[in-house]
Amino acid sequence: MQPSTRVIRALVDLAGEVVGINTLIVRSSQTGTVAEGLGFAIPINTASAMAEQIIQNGYVAHPYLGISYQPISPDVAAAYNLPAQWGAYITNVTSDSPASTANLQTGDIITGINSTALDESHTYLNTLFDYKPGDQVTLDLIRNNQTMQVKVTLGTTTTSSSS
Repeated sequence: MQPSTRVIRALVDLAGEVVGINTLIVRSSQTGTVAEGLGFAIPINTASAMAEQIIQNGYVAHPYLGISYQPISPDVAAAYNLPAQWGAYITNVTSDSPASTANLQTGDIITGINSTALDESHTYLNTLFDYKPGDQVTLDLIRNNQTMQVKVTLGTTTTSSSS
């Protein structure tokens, strides 16, 4: 029995420069797929940064706030009569986390991070991942229909290279 091998396929531009690492490519099949050539890739800057962290530390560190949340979109906001069209509704704050240290509360709505408003193009998680563990960020919040800003220093959560 041969060991399985994993083929990593680079995404290249017309100049032959690597611009990403393909993670999924949809090809036509007998099931009638109509999205021939549709692909998804990790941008090369992200892949390079992750590879560098794995080489240096043996793991990838991610920024950590310490909340569970429900994404808010205009449909969700309308259904639950929320005061924000976009954001992250905090459903739980982990004890001894950066969020608990900053006194975030269940029911708070995060509407922005460091002046970047959360919206369709800037989701909570994608915006959070623009920062590194240890960075101090200012969260725009709505609490009890009052807007406020809270400074928080992001913690670390890791992904092991062996998992």
